[in-house]
Amino acid sequence: MRIDIVTLFPEIASAPLSDSIIQRARNADVAEVVVHQLRDWSTDKHRRVDDTLCGGGPGMLLKPQPLFAAVESLRKPETLVILMTPQGKRLEQSVVRDLSKREHLLILCGHYEGVDHRVVEALVDLELSIGDYVLTNGAIAAAVVCDAVIRLLPGALGDDQSSIDESFTNPKLLEAPAYTKPAEFQGMSVPEVLLSGNHAKISAWKKAQAEARTRQNRPDLLD
Repeated sequence: MRIDIVTLFPEIASAPLSDSIIQRARNADVAEVVVHQLRDWSTDKHRRVDDTLCGGGPGMLLKPQPLFAAVESLRKPETLVILMTPQGKRLEQSVVRDLSKREHLLILCGHYEGVDHRVVEALVDLELSIGDYVLTNGAIAAAVVCDAVIRLLPGALGDDQSSIDESFTNPKLLEAPAYTKPAEFQGMSVPEVLLSGNHAKISAWKKAQAEARTRQNRPDLLD
């Protein structure tokens, strides 16, 4: 998979993807991630990419010209063009799985008051939001999407089963609590069932715990 990110803040998008599991996946050619500076496509002599809003309003809006030029330069027949925006479809694990099956993602990062809507109308295949809140720019959100997608690619994790046995594998349940050694720590014990070796009982315990955890932390998933 190849992922291109177009942003005013390449360092912000790059930093979370330059260490640990994601960097190892990139080094192993599981995924190629290239981060681009949007200003490189500006025709303005000062490399400006924003302007005031038509009709008035506070803040600045990203102009269409540099974004059109960037997409025209980077897009291929198999490309899915994504715009990170608070107005987008909410990112969920099912969306991440669909994205992980793509060959090429081109992620555009909004900033200021967003982007000229002609970009959305003419270029964007998917408007995407990582949650119901507003960030200072879309580069952070783009890094979140890349991390979530890349870790699902074959060979990204040490054990591919890791991406199966986790929260949201079942979209209605969070992952059950997990424990490691020692069995006793500061007066707290690992549940005896996890030390029993009885896989049927362990499986039943995990299911019950997952349901209880979901009911406590995310009851909306059970509606």
